[in-house]
Amino acid sequence: MAALTALALSVAPAAKAADKGCSVASLRGTFADKDVGFFTASNAAPIPFAGVNAITFDGNGNMTATGWGSVNGNTGAQTETGTYMVNPDCTGTYSVTINPGGVVAHAFFVINASLNELQIIVTDPGTVVTCVARRQFPLGDWRN
Repeated sequence: MAALTALALSVAPAAKAADKGCSVASLRGTFADKDVGFFTASNAAPIPFAGVNAITFDGNGNMTATGWGSVNGNTGAQTETGTYMVNPDCTGTYSVTINPGGVVAHAFFVINASLNELQIIVTDPGTVVTCVARRQFPLGDWRN
């Protein structure tokens, strides 16, 4: 019984440390996003990618984005719609459909800088893309 109590007490601080109080409601407003990286394919040279977006999170798990991307030097406008989730430790994931093209992309992110910045990595195979998204306007600003 003492060993079980010791184990329970040692796990409790770790669980509390992981719970930083974040939830899907923590992520709301518009973020300016900068993306860089490349796409890979077997037996082919990496294809460079860069992009910028304005991403809006609604605080309820839905997101939209409008931006511009460059794939191997071919540029164009794009829009994204999707959903996101946030864990209590301020990490999360999202899935978006990118148009034109209807491509579905997935990402993992960490919220930092007092909920004002996201560090993002795209998690789809063959994709090496990282992103930094910063809050465009302060929380409570009429433009959010």
